[in-house]
Amino acid sequence: MNYLDRFLSSVPVQKNRLQLLGAVCMLLASKLRETMPLTVEKLCIYTDNSITPQQLLHWELLVLEKLKWDLVSVIANDFLPHILHRLPLPPDNVELVKKHAQTFIALCATDSTFVMYPPSMIATGSIGAAIHGLSVSVSDEAMTELLAGITGTDVDCLKACQEQIEAALAESLKQASQCQQEFSAKAAAYGGSQPTGTPTDVTDVNL
Repeated sequence: MNYLDRFLSSVPVQKNRLQLLGAVCMLLASKLRETMPLTVEKLCIYTDNSITPQQLLHWELLVLEKLKWDLVSVIANDFLPHILHRLPLPPDNVELVKKHAQTFIALCATDSTFVMYPPSMIATGSIGAAIHGLSVSVSDEAMTELLAGITGTDVDCLKACQEQIEAALAESLKQASQCQQEFSAKAAAYGGSQPTGTPTDVTDVNL
């Protein structure tokens, strides 16, 4: 997402090229962070072969040029182990808090509201939201002040960020619930089976 946002902020891209750009950014990120990076062939398969290996390699050089080969970017996930290590959490809950915080960070990446926050703030707010949701801390106020002290952020700014993260989660759950209700209503209208996208319901065809 970091590469994608930086590229889009400097280069206008047509909608039919967004999938290609996303695949290139995934390729570059996997090369930098994974011990076994994604292959060009696998990424093409993931796009249902809508892009070619030649296009992917050509755009890889284009993205690298526009980013000035600066790929070592610090992201919110990089802060998690350092912050969690300094929190007085029960050992059994550390991994659970980390997992929930990673979910919040992924949610923030889909919402333009969080572009204004630095990665350290998003990481800290996500940990605070995870701890609050899991109720693993005695005092939310004390935990917020501790988190702010660890990362050197303003307490009020951290509270605002955490509240926005929790609001984004609530909205996401609301949308998911609405989609589930719509799907259930359609399934009920079709006698409990999933509606098809063809003019004739294929479940009614006797072969």
